[in-house]
Amino acid sequence: MSKVSNRTKIATALVGALALAGSNLVVADPLSDLQKADSKIHQDAAASQEKVNKYFDQAQDMAFEYAQVADTRESVKSYNDYVAGLVADQEATMKLIQDDIDGVDKLRQGVVPLMFKMVDALEQFIALDLPFNLEARQERVQRLRDILNTAEVTLAEKYRLILDAYNIEREYGTKLNAQTGQLQLDGKEILVDFLNFGRVALYAQSQDQKQAWMYNADTKAWDKLEATYLRNLNKAIKQARGQGAPDMFALPIPAAEAAQ
Repeated sequence: MSKVSNRTKIATALVGALALAGSNLVVADPLSDLQKADSKIHQDAAASQEKVNKYFDQAQDMAFEYAQVADTRESVKSYNDYVAGLVADQEATMKLIQDDIDGVDKLRQGVVPLMFKMVDALEQFIALDLPFNLEARQERVQRLRDILNTAEVTLAEKYRLILDAYNIEREYGTKLNAQTGQLQLDGKEILVDFLNFGRVALYAQSQDQKQAWMYNADTKAWDKLEATYLRNLNKAIKQARGQGAPDMFALPIPAAEAAQ
């Protein structure tokens, strides 16, 4: 009886141990699965975080690039606006230049006839003036006529030369001028020193300083001066040539014409 009981107890113990072992095996499998799942979750979370970090960095880079593009766009827009302003200003300037060119063409049409009239007037003025330095003055007028009829000289240069000729004539009327030349008198040519006191009077003195004459604008002839004027005339000629100190001298002058 006791022998059976011991065997029974041993069998029971073995069955219990096996049951407990089976029970531990059954419990251990879900725990392992849970640990594996938790580890996977952590791995997936880490991977997701890496992706998030990657996308965040990409977003930051894109935001920076966008800011740069926006700044560049503003710079380009400002530059384009500046260039557009320059172009508009240049177009306005070109229009003004074209208007000036059109105006020059119209001015040319009026200036050319005017220049011919100015040369004609200068020639007539010299013919009516006292006949001092006559050859040089007439040659100057002829050169102006030749220049007006040539295409090699610009319109502006032609006009400048005419004004220069007028200026030379103007200076003749404000200076004491002396020059040597030939005087036609009684069918003879006499070498004399001419002296013109502006356009007031014109004198001539022989080289030996023994004779002198004054031009008579009314008769277009030369009137002989008295010997008392010879010294004063010689003094005036030297002053005109810069050969004598400024000094007073007395010479006869034509009477002023009565006002009409």
